[in-house]
Amino acid sequence: MVEAEHPRLLLHQFLSPDLCKELEFIHKSCSTTGYRPNVFSTTLSHLIATNSSHLIIPFVSIRERLKEKVEEFFGCEFELFIEFTGLISWTKGASIGWHSDDNRPYLKQRHFAAVCYLNSYGNDFEGGLFHFQHGEPASVVPMTGDVLIYTADNRNIHSVDEIIDGERLTLTLWFTRDASHDEDAKLISFLSSTLLYRPDTNFDHLLPSPASNNMYWFPPDQASNYQSGFDLRCARIYIVGYDIYCSQDKSYSSEDDSSDSFLELLNEPLHLAWRSHLLKKEFVNILHALQVLQFYYWKCTAWQPSEYKVNSDDIVQMSELQLERIQSLKLLFVKNYQSAETTFTHRCSRRSFLELSIDWASFSAANVAWEAYTSKLHQEILCSFPEWKKHNSIFSNPSKES
Repeated sequence: MVEAEHPRLLLHQFLSPDLCKELEFIHKSCSTTGYRPNVFSTTLSHLIATNSSHLIIPFVSIRERLKEKVEEFFGCEFELFIEFTGLISWTKGASIGWHSDDNRPYLKQRHFAAVCYLNSYGNDFEGGLFHFQHGEPASVVPMTGDVLIYTADNRNIHSVDEIIDGERLTLTLWFTRDASHDEDAKLISFLSSTLLYRPDTNFDHLLPSPASNNMYWFPPDQASNYQSGFDLRCARIYIVGYDIYCSQDKSYSSEDDSSDSFLELLNEPLHLAWRSHLLKKEFVNILHALQVLQFYYWKCTAWQPSEYKVNSDDIVQMSELQLERIQSLKLLFVKNYQSAETTFTHRCSRRSFLELSIDWASFSAANVAWEAYTSKLHQEILCSFPEWKKHNSIFSNPSKES
């Protein structure tokens, strides 16, 4: 058991780069507005609620490894429960002053924290350095795969510098000795009411289902009138050079009233476009399109374009009327494109996005691979869930195929 005035531990390269990229994919395709200004979050309960419960599988082994490391370092084996697991990104303007993680009365159950850095200072964002008020290490420079563990009390009062540019992404876990705050029990209860127990040959039951539209509007205080800001799902699509095309016979303009009725278009079938070309494949909603697109950017370097063929009929040249509709939709969903761009991209990546070109064959392959990835995770959760429910705990299934 560690005995120190300011107990903390920094582990370098605890998570593999590809695992960090996988978690980045999940966050960028599923996140909502967060708990403080300029922060976005993806919780495990949110994944379950949006019909993406299979995406909790990549978290399972990480949670186990971190829990074991915290118990070992602080000498509290078999005493801890995971109170919270979430992906959290901080964007330009986000910061936090000196505080301890349990300084709010309703968070007194939090005893230990683990912060896993999923991207790197300098390469992916500027600012965002982590500082302790006392003790060593006094400061932590976030680097991909590193993990910082510390007590969530006044022995480790800390702050985070303001984000100057880019998006700082972490996987954050809090641990508690209070069984009544066990996250696993709550997640298993939630899964019991939402999880499909039987394998299904129809893939449609695995498609994501968006949460309330206002959960995706940024900044949140503009979600009452939608006169400025942007839908973050659309923003993540637009900033990498794609457009959204909704073919439904509905007409909205940027001068519409303050209701969110225009956002209902995003819950209906839509297409993705690249410049003047339209991909004829129909996505069931904006989350479906976003997950496939983010999966493509996670995995595209693994594919050789010559390995795949794309039917020329699957891509069409858009008419002037379609191009006009695309522009009108962009004005609806992203009132301030510059704000969206500076929120989600680092200055280096903003330039690279301008130079991107689309490889339709690889993109078509990405959709097939995304379906295979989703189906595999779904089978894993189906195999694991009976044991999870029996033990009221989420853990790795040793019998699953590697």
